[in-house]
Formats: sequence, C-alpha cells, structure tokens
Amino acid sequence: MAFGTDIHMEKADAGSIRGEQEDIAVGCWFTSRGDTSLQLLKYQDEEGQIHTIRHIRVMSREEKHYNGIPTLEYICRIEEGGYEAEIKLLFFLEEHRWAMIKQTEKGAAGGFLT
Repeated sequence: MAFGTDIHMEKADAGSIRGEQEDIAVGCWFTSRGDTSLQLLKYQDEEGQIHTIRHIRVMSREEKHYNGIPTLEYICRIEEGGYEAEIKLLFFLEEHRWAMIKQTEKGAAGGFLT
C-alpha cells in the first residue's frame, strides 16, 4: 500500500533564466544563522568602467531552481548616483557565482524577466 510520502517533495523548477546575465562581484557577510547580508556589488559597464554600489536593500530572497540548478534569487533596491533602482541578483549555489539580470525593453515597463 503506497501512501505517497515522496511525492512532490522537490520544489518546482523555474525553467530558464530570461534576460541577459551579467557576471558581477558581490561582497557579503554571513550571519551566525547562515543568512546573507549583502554589503556591496561591483559591475563593469559597456565602456569598461567599474562601478561599486554600497547602498543595497534586499526586498526579497527566494530559493529557486533554474533548469535544475539551485539558485538564490534576490530582488534588491540599490542607490547609485542619486537614483534608486530595483535589480535582480542571482547566486548560483554550486558555482559560487553571482549574476545580475539586465532588464530588456519588455521587462523595463513590467519589471524583471525571470
């Protein structure tokens, strides 16, 4: 007699990442409970200039699987040059790699593409 104890135990896969990924550097601390505290991020623009952002406010954090790859997805508000923007950061758990998702024209009006 089967009771289905192992059915639907895995989280749903979020599919493919939509939008252009840009590799970035992120400085973060880990709390005593293992939570992350994002301190700064660095990215390189099209002209090759490196930008450092220190004002980061995490709005949400969610564990996701993109095509089976375990990922932490952060929606953040950042302040740069007097402007505030909402960005999406991804941390790929197996690769220990950070990426920022660039907005496309379609995503600019309606938020981020995921």
